[in-house]
Amino acid sequence: MQFKKLFVASVTALLSASVLVGCSSSTSKSQVPKDTIRISEKDVISTMDPSLNTDMIGAQNINNTMDGLYRYHGKELQPAIATNIVKPTNNGLTYTFKLRKNARWSNGDPVTADDFVFAWRRTVDPKTKSASSYLFEGITNAKDITSGVKAANTLGVKALDKHTFQVNLEKPIPYLSALMTSPTFFPQNQKIVKKWGQKFGTNSKTLVSNGPYKLVNWNGTNNSWTEVKNDKYWNAKNVQVRKIQYQVVKDSSTALNLYQSNKLDRVLLTGDISKQMRGNKHYSVIKQNSTYYIELNQKRHSFFKNQKIRQALSLAINRKQLTQKIVGSGTVATNTFNASNMAFDPKDKNKDFTAETNKTAKATATYNLTKAKQLWKEGLKETGQNNKQLHFTLLGDDLEISKQQDEFIQNQLEKLPGLKVSLSNIPFKSRIARAQSGNFDMVVTAWSADFPDPINFLTLFTTNSSYNDGKWSNAEYDRFVNKALNEDANTPSARWEDMKAAQNVANEQVAAIPLYQNGQSFMTHPRVKGVDFGPSGDYNMVSIRIK
Repeated sequence: MQFKKLFVASVTALLSASVLVGCSSSTSKSQVPKDTIRISEKDVISTMDPSLNTDMIGAQNINNTMDGLYRYHGKELQPAIATNIVKPTNNGLTYTFKLRKNARWSNGDPVTADDFVFAWRRTVDPKTKSASSYLFEGITNAKDITSGVKAANTLGVKALDKHTFQVNLEKPIPYLSALMTSPTFFPQNQKIVKKWGQKFGTNSKTLVSNGPYKLVNWNGTNNSWTEVKNDKYWNAKNVQVRKIQYQVVKDSSTALNLYQSNKLDRVLLTGDISKQMRGNKHYSVIKQNSTYYIELNQKRHSFFKNQKIRQALSLAINRKQLTQKIVGSGTVATNTFNASNMAFDPKDKNKDFTAETNKTAKATATYNLTKAKQLWKEGLKETGQNNKQLHFTLLGDDLEISKQQDEFIQNQLEKLPGLKVSLSNIPFKSRIARAQSGNFDMVVTAWSADFPDPINFLTLFTTNSSYNDGKWSNAEYDRFVNKALNEDANTPSARWEDMKAAQNVANEQVAAIPLYQNGQSFMTHPRVKGVDFGPSGDYNMVSIRIK
């Protein structure tokens, strides 16, 4: 899996005296475009090339303008270019996708199986230098291709005919259907890609769309861009908003001013602005598939191998205070390192993975200083540390918000008798390097899921995982994760139970100390309806409506 250690941006602008709380308008309703939704974005689009994109802004706009085999509608995975949700054959090793015959590119070309074959081969080809090529691992020959051992045309994909696309695997990939919603796996029009070469995806002239919208008047660096309805989209009848306008607004107070003056319909808020608008009826938070947690270096300090010590440290942290008073920006206190609102029980889509493992999570990560001190005392006795002063350093990033966060954690942990915590806040890359090399006592870190499945997080803490910086190890946990990836890979219900069992072990053992789940906070005008944010972390703009 890709190493995505994320950190909260520092946005500390205070609420301007000119900002009015509420939704007053200095722009008449008649001036608000009736067929357009106006949205703020935190930065520019870096690329629209599905093979090269690595950020959520690009992913969202590719998702707006293109279609893959599947698309999320709410929690439900639905066919897009594929005509149905495919069940694998050949013991889970072969997927055969029938494609819609009415799917067209915006230039009139048909969307064919060859477009998928071309796109996937292009992404895994080392010459393309795609940072997302690792996601194809498990597809026949993918790993050998990305490592330069085999040619890209040996990838296990075939166009059986114009509208039949087949994928062959080396081993079952139980989350393959979820991967199909990622822009990395979208088709590409070979004629257009070859025409523009390295310029493909750098401006709207180099693009064709097969999705609900077309990107227009984008020169590659715009602070604003527009997407208009693609009338050649196979599902155009269900796209009811004619135009989406994006505006880059990096300052939250400016974003709120634009919202309150009816110049934007949906704006992203961060920092103190987000905290102050919490409770407004137009305020909402969307959870992201990323969490923050603390890893304890058990290889450097055998003291951390004691379960009661880990539980005590976890119970000593008041996560609600951390998120509401310190971090803000839509973050939500969590008692598990896995993400909520991301994965749902295959037998009941109303049952969230973290809800089904919440009992064990609450027991070890709900703030309880009295219990924490009791476990701490017992842990000290079991490790022979009675009446000793313990001194550890908490490693973190050097962003201002990270420093404030770590100071809060320091204050919380030092309430445990005899514990002294020092802080070391260093640049992101340096923190990553030190964590990977094991040069730390405790480290605040984060993970963002590449696809909406609990296995993203669970594999982090297996004994031999390269991302298990704290070196926590549990044979029972490893066994459950391994079953989910192999023995039960083709049986969704059994696999789900394996992952739940693994998560329960990690919760009880405190494999890592959970802190919070990332989120984004928004103000949204009542005229905007059908905001459809799916498990993959993207909006489905087919669903959006204007009241």
